[in-house]
Amino acid sequence: MKKKVTYVITKSNWGGAQRYVFDLATNLPKEQFEVAVALGGDGLLAKKLQERNTSIYRSISLGRDISIGKDIRSFFELYRLFKKERPDVVHLNSSKAGGIGALAARVAGIKKIIFTVHGLPEDEPRGALSRLFIKIATRLTFVLCDTVITVSKENQRRVRGSVLIYNGVAPMQFSSGDIIRHAFPAGATITGTIGELNKNKNQIALIEQAKNNPDMYVAIVGEGEDRAMLEAKIRTYGLESRVKLFGFLPAAEVLKGFDTFALPSLKEGLPYVLLEAKQAGLPIVANRVGGVGEILDAKDMQEFSLERMVEKTTALY
Repeated sequence: MKKKVTYVITKSNWGGAQRYVFDLATNLPKEQFEVAVALGGDGLLAKKLQERNTSIYRSISLGRDISIGKDIRSFFELYRLFKKERPDVVHLNSSKAGGIGALAARVAGIKKIIFTVHGLPEDEPRGALSRLFIKIATRLTFVLCDTVITVSKENQRRVRGSVLIYNGVAPMQFSSGDIIRHAFPAGATITGTIGELNKNKNQIALIEQAKNNPDMYVAIVGEGEDRAMLEAKIRTYGLESRVKLFGFLPAAEVLKGFDTFALPSLKEGLPYVLLEAKQAGLPIVANRVGGVGEILDAKDMQEFSLERMVEKTTALY
């Protein structure tokens, strides 16, 4: 008899945690597992899962920002889902889905509750009191779960009793990257980055660097809440010809258009895009946060294969 696994994630845009859910949900052995994904919104993750004929449940209330009313509604939405579907395993991803989902799953009597930490949320750039509250809430979430997965040794060291499973990628085929090259003058040396446009990813650092270096060309790939702010900074500094925002594009289409890959993140778990940049053979400049150093220093990249990630995760189910 197949085991029923339900993944829960807060947002349905396309970031590292969403890719993790997609990779697991679509690569579990179909003869062993029946998979569904509960998510907030109708973003790219939802569309990609539907294209792969994976069952999805949309939460109308699940969102990243704290809202007591919406959070209570999210709890009851997930509780009713778990009671109705009776999954054998609930696998939670992201802080909000983790906290609310763990409580709902525990009250619903789910046998196995797993939470993957995609970078510890108290590492985000916030005030000291806010970070303390988030740290306490996160540790309470861990208590409600049967297993906590961390994606880097750095995070595993800080989460007692957690299981280390690295994120993994499959072998990639890269295009020429001309979509990036053709946007800049011929012969320009391009520093590129890929990621959601937000404070954690810290793309503003590259814009500030370009302001002080007239020979620097920067390609920023991704979408997110900080787009308007980044556009305003580029205009204010008069960098329109040297710093460009490309919106969301697949990494395989753009990485070969970079001469150097930059990751100025303030917080990371185990960034997929760094695995991809390393597979593309690019020189890398990165802040050593989360598991970044573990990727940069790795000699055996088999530790970061999709096959190994799926194998180790399914062993926990």
